[in-house]
Amino acid sequence: MPLPININQLLKGRVIEWDRLEFKKGWNPEEVVRTMCAFANDVNNWGGGYIVIGIEEVDGKPVFPPVGLQDNQLDQMQKELVELSHKIEPHYLPVTEPVIYQDRWIFIIWVPGGDGRPYKAPQTLGNKAQKRVYIRQGSVTKPASKDEERFLNTISIALPFDDRINLQASIHDLDKDLMTEFLYSVDSELYKEASDISKEELSLRMQLLKGPKEYLRPINAALLFFNPEPHKFFRGAISEVVLYQDYDGITFTEKTFKGSLFKQIRNLLEYLKSVVLTEKIIKIPGQAEALRIWNYPYQAVEEIVANAFYHRSYENVSPIEISVYPDKMVVLSFPGPLPPVDKEMLKKKKIISREYRNRRIGDFLKELDLTEGRGTGFPIVYGKMAQNGSPNPIFETDEIHTHFTAILPVHPEFLKEETEDEINVPALDSPRALEILEFCKEAKGRKEIMDMLGISNHPNNTVRYIIPLIKEGLIALTFPEKQRNPNQQYYSTQMGLTYLN
Repeated sequence: MPLPININQLLKGRVIEWDRLEFKKGWNPEEVVRTMCAFANDVNNWGGGYIVIGIEEVDGKPVFPPVGLQDNQLDQMQKELVELSHKIEPHYLPVTEPVIYQDRWIFIIWVPGGDGRPYKAPQTLGNKAQKRVYIRQGSVTKPASKDEERFLNTISIALPFDDRINLQASIHDLDKDLMTEFLYSVDSELYKEASDISKEELSLRMQLLKGPKEYLRPINAALLFFNPEPHKFFRGAISEVVLYQDYDGITFTEKTFKGSLFKQIRNLLEYLKSVVLTEKIIKIPGQAEALRIWNYPYQAVEEIVANAFYHRSYENVSPIEISVYPDKMVVLSFPGPLPPVDKEMLKKKKIISREYRNRRIGDFLKELDLTEGRGTGFPIVYGKMAQNGSPNPIFETDEIHTHFTAILPVHPEFLKEETEDEINVPALDSPRALEILEFCKEAKGRKEIMDMLGISNHPNNTVRYIIPLIKEGLIALTFPEKQRNPNQQYYSTQMGLTYLN
């Protein structure tokens, strides 16, 4: 049965980092069992890895087209793999899939981080072979040193929270439609078979359940991604956006996002894209091409928001908070980064963390193309801000790592005082003013008006296009006493209709 990942993206290192991929030209059981052991030990909580048989490797990268395997080799390899699994202590069984790739057979072994760490594997396949603890160091499988074994024992006391069994939930709390939608989104071949198999079988194939067969329970990451209301299990699994109209924080609007994490992130980003992000076009004298800039570049916002969901702790009951002020966007999540990352290290443009908090959530987000590989988040944000001509981002925590704050300063062009003509755009006899008056013969919401005009539903556009008409008495509010009423609408007054005619 297919793996729950896009194979083409996997083999090109786009959703799984190269350090977590090992390519082998042919079947070498001694090497395979040691690498399985190393990935299962998952010393950095990266989520294990994948062994690909039938593709040659040069300098850690695959060589295409694949060397390929013969049909009769596949069956023999699967039988031997079961025997190899019993040679690992404690017993560990990976997930496998034979795949036709570029017209040749390859064999993929998925080795998620195990629950029984530390694992040991034989140095050779002889009957009296000594067993060692193996780990990954970069893209190399090696025996662990005494210090590395001690470190592995230390982190093995507690599994990452997102990969733990949730004893308060059952398979009935997982939504098969959400699982199927996820598989479709990542373009996994497993999507094509999802409708023909049971929810339990699909959950097992996606490694969402753990425990003995008679008492299978979902892991926390499964509930976060494939339950429509994960906040009922984890109070902090929500996000809040506050839009401040002034620097004092007196006038503001709020919106809360709930639901499956991957849908919640998408809805949140879509909201920020349509309501907050604004483009400005600046004509440059003597130059045919105008300068196009954004108050906040979308790619930087996407990276920071997705990483807030990735690196936060879901044991913490506080939601992710996104505050948008006239001069900056602030994303706050809890708690702070794991050591050795501290407030001084956060001032650097590239950070490599040794240990990650959520190994399964990280993989899900990478498969959805919402986050990049390890250590790439900061360079992406810095790069996109610079490309947009924006100031550098700011990343902060405190001495005891209680929180993590990411700050995106607004582009300086959006802080400049506008002239009277700019503030009163559109002029009362302009086509857009007349369009609004015509459109609002029946009361309409702000978003409906902005959609009709073909512009973003941003407070700045309200100031430009609606407020001047209200000041002139041509447009009125359905709830004038409660301007922040969520059901607020605007309609053309009798004066407005007379002006229009």
